[in-house]
Amino acid sequence: MSGNIAIDLGTSRTRIYAPKKGIIMDEPSVVAIEPISREIIAVGEKAYQMLGRTSKKVNVVFPLLGGMICDYYLLEGMTKDFLKRSRRARLIMPKAIICIPGEITDVQKMAAINAIESAGIRKVHVMEAPIAAAIGAGLDIESPHGFFIVNVGAGTTDIAVTSLNGVVSSFSLRIAGDQMDDEIVKYLRRKYNLMIGKKTAEEIKIKIGLVLPQVKKLVFRAKGRDSVLGLPKWVDITSEEISQIISSIASRIVSNIGEMLELTPPELVGDILTDGIYLSGGCAQLQGFKELISQVTGLKVHLVEDPTGCVVKGAAQSIKRFHFI
Repeated sequence: MSGNIAIDLGTSRTRIYAPKKGIIMDEPSVVAIEPISREIIAVGEKAYQMLGRTSKKVNVVFPLLGGMICDYYLLEGMTKDFLKRSRRARLIMPKAIICIPGEITDVQKMAAINAIESAGIRKVHVMEAPIAAAIGAGLDIESPHGFFIVNVGAGTTDIAVTSLNGVVSSFSLRIAGDQMDDEIVKYLRRKYNLMIGKKTAEEIKIKIGLVLPQVKKLVFRAKGRDSVLGLPKWVDITSEEISQIISSIASRIVSNIGEMLELTPPELVGDILTDGIYLSGGCAQLQGFKELISQVTGLKVHLVEDPTGCVVKGAAQSIKRFHFI
């Protein structure tokens, strides 16, 4: 079977969507390598399971950080592996649409295109993530109507106003889920002398991460190493503690949402006042996030259906719209 594909090349996860088949690949954007030769040992889920558990003979690396490519060689190797495994679904993939953060540089854009093409894709079209998210959310972006999209991922938060099939104004912030994880790691080390890894920090964020405090307290037992004694250690931390960390970062995102509203043409602001804000991305699902945005802006906030998959699904829906496809 032949067909074109859509790729959401995310900082945290990479998703590949094939029309009539759905999402055929959804794995962490991570690579395990031998540090001296830089030989790739594992990619995706297998590499992620090694995170924080390897010897000095293996490094686990994220080729994208903050929505930017930090290692082209590993990005190319990771992409080749994902596409090779996708072909087991009996797909011939001559062309692809890839989704990128809204304000990626031209150099970064070409690097992403070259990585995909080197994996055997004949032609690549780049699509901005906010546009794809809007389409995936079921919005009619071709109409002369303003839609406000906030896509909160792992490496970046994309804030955009769309109209007439384009982006009217946008911000791409390197403030998102990864920064929340980093701050959780720093907090536990500073307050409890407890050293934990990225996987544990992410698990804490998902299980007890609240943007707005709740009456009911949630507790998570974090296990790691005592930074002073070097011995195994565990600490019970509460949702109140994590809420303080996450809410401060979420508030910075909301502040930028306010700035975007100030830059939006008045006619489109009227549309946004009627429709509200559409929220997508993995971190958009944090408890209390949409309520915080609504409290500060005074607007309705809609968490889109399938927040994590709407970007790649939106790109897939656009395949027939491009003349080369």
